[in-house]
Amino acid sequence: MPARAYWSGRIRLALVSIPIELFTATKSSSRISFNQIHKPSGKRIRYEKVVPGLGAVEAEDIVKGYELEKGKYVLLSDEEIDEVKLEAKKTIELQQFVDEDAIDPIYFERPFIVMPEEDDEDAAEAYTVLREALKRTKKVGLGQMVIRGQGSIVAVRASDGGIMLETLRYADEVQNPSTYFRELPKENADKDLVGLAEELIERKAGKFDPKAFKDTYTDALREVIEAKAEHRQVRQIEEPQQTAKVIDLMQALKRSVGKSGEAKSDGKKRRSAAKSARRGPSRRSAA
Repeated sequence: MPARAYWSGRIRLALVSIPIELFTATKSSSRISFNQIHKPSGKRIRYEKVVPGLGAVEAEDIVKGYELEKGKYVLLSDEEIDEVKLEAKKTIELQQFVDEDAIDPIYFERPFIVMPEEDDEDAAEAYTVLREALKRTKKVGLGQMVIRGQGSIVAVRASDGGIMLETLRYADEVQNPSTYFRELPKENADKDLVGLAEELIERKAGKFDPKAFKDTYTDALREVIEAKAEHRQVRQIEEPQQTAKVIDLMQALKRSVGKSGEAKSDGKKRRSAAKSARRGPSRRSAA
């Protein structure tokens, strides 16, 4: 396989169980990402978890908090969260089948490529049967799966020469668009204007080709980066071996005040010694 499987398990249709592997269908490598650099020093900027008034904190002292209302939280430890995580079921039971266009696109979340388990000949045959059945009926199979302790609705459909799986959002994760659209005018639009719009749409109608659309922003940004690199406008950035300690502001101020006080005290002592030297020995010592 060209990539490591994201998830492995089975798709079950009645008594037929197909060993499968899931691979992510999207990639982010084509996107340009940046690191933040401290320009004067040329060092990478790092982030630490801090508490106001305390400074940096240890990872074992951090718990998760759910905000009930402003400033009021219910605190949960990792152990408490793990106890309620769903058992990592390794089977996707296809419970229902719907028409391909029955699911509103707003519910689709993340696509995966479904492949039969590589070393299982029976898996490949059962996989092909399911693919052809979905294709001929023009149906999408619905079920549920568990990944990393969290459950998702999934839609399984035939695609080109194989099978795709897409995770779906739950109903309470989706906004109802009608709550926004109800504010729009209800009157019918001008028929002549609608006719012109329909004509323009028909002229531009065609098959979907994602290659026809270019990410002009990323392309332009890449050109800028390549031009700077070509003209040797590259800066060596120091990668720190360990994250610098964050010093609390109050502590820093107190230390600064302390050092300032010590400096003033030392200055007074030096000036007093110099005056004594200029005056010479005291009368008491001369006696």
